Amino acid sequence: MTESIRLLLADEVVAAAAESRAQVCLLDIEMPGKDGIAVAADVKAALPQVRSLIVTTFGRPGYLRRAIDAGASGFVVKDTPAAELADAVRRVHARLRVIDPTLATESLTDGHNPLTERERDVLRAALSGATVAVIAQDVHLSAGTVRNYLSSAIGKTGASTRAEAAQKAHQRGWL
Repeated sequence: MTESIRLLLADEVVAAAAESRAQVCLLDIEMPGKDGIAVAADVKAALPQVRSLIVTTFGRPGYLRRAIDAGASGFVVKDTPAAELADAVRRVHARLRVIDPTLATESLTDGHNPLTERERDVLRAALSGATVAVIAQDVHLSAGTVRNYLSSAIGKTGASTRAEAAQKAHQRGWL
């Protein structure tokens, strides 16, 4: 395995992986441009032979589940000891799946993300504290439809306000 590390913007990963004939891409949840989960999906779609390993400080069960659903081959937190991280890269390269054991346990006990894609869109927009009218404009829905999605998301998160629902969903890695 040729070892080469380059720091890239999210939008550069697929092209750089293709050009360098990378076998494993190390991604973070927060990357300049789009998030690492979206990049893992892009890599999987464009270069199915290339594996992705998410290495992040955001060790949340919701992110883990979304990353695996997007096609990532592994998910570990940045405070993983160096020897374990190197082993994780080798295992992903060997076409094995690597998941931080603590996050795997949390993911099983927390269950799946109950929010629909539209509820996630609306809650992402609500994170800024925007009004229903502004959220509706941002997500291209009517204000009444936004209220319905917010109400549903509030119920699913066990929150009492849209701001609390957005924060809870964000903290769980569902957004």
